[in-house]
Amino acid sequence: MPIRPEEMDVETHAEDPYPDVTAAGGLVAALRQTAEARGRDIGLSPYVTEAVGMESRRGYLSVDTASGERLFRLRTSIPDFGWYIGGTDDLGTLVDAIAAWREDVPLDALKARFDFLDLDEFTRALASGEPTSSQWAHLLSSEYYRPQRNLLRRLHADEVLRNAFPTMTHRAVRLRVDPMDYTSRQALVEETDEGRYSTVTVGAPGATWTEVPDEQLIAYLRTALHENRLQCEKRR
Repeated sequence: MPIRPEEMDVETHAEDPYPDVTAAGGLVAALRQTAEARGRDIGLSPYVTEAVGMESRRGYLSVDTASGERLFRLRTSIPDFGWYIGGTDDLGTLVDAIAAWREDVPLDALKARFDFLDLDEFTRALASGEPTSSQWAHLLSSEYYRPQRNLLRRLHADEVLRNAFPTMTHRAVRLRVDPMDYTSRQALVEETDEGRYSTVTVGAPGATWTEVPDEQLIAYLRTALHENRLQCEKRR
């Protein structure tokens, strides 16, 4: 069982801001024990050793600790982007907030319930179209992805596809309608030869790589992402 704050020795607490974490054998163990005691699901695999990568529809969650003071800092991230969304000295409150976040509690309700959460930067970024636009700019200007630049430019030129969040998987461009939703299907596309393309809709039943003619590429991807968006809306 996790150690309750009222049971901590005052002298020990002065030397170690995290006696409960130390007693549990580390941050992951303390989070796991606290979640079990409170009946919360925070998405920690029984095999992980670091408090990172707790999956949610709003990105991956991670927890780290401040030095010199007792503060558990909560962060959400997607590829190339991350936000600290608050910190608290109470491990139980932190666990409750993580569980609520993963349960898709609306952001306004989360902020009202957990006053340690600071969601202003996160919500402003999403409202302004970030991080999608910045991610496109990064990929289009990266020397590392120069071999895929023509494909990236072509995809970005389309008014529908440029609103999908792009990442790179080996030589393929991965497009996802909602940058914060890891459960939605995603379309992968790569240029196998000049003017020849291969695509796959990730997660679709029986999905396999399919060759798509040059003149049909944009329409094909639009259809895949449109169907994906409708499925996401039905789930919500």
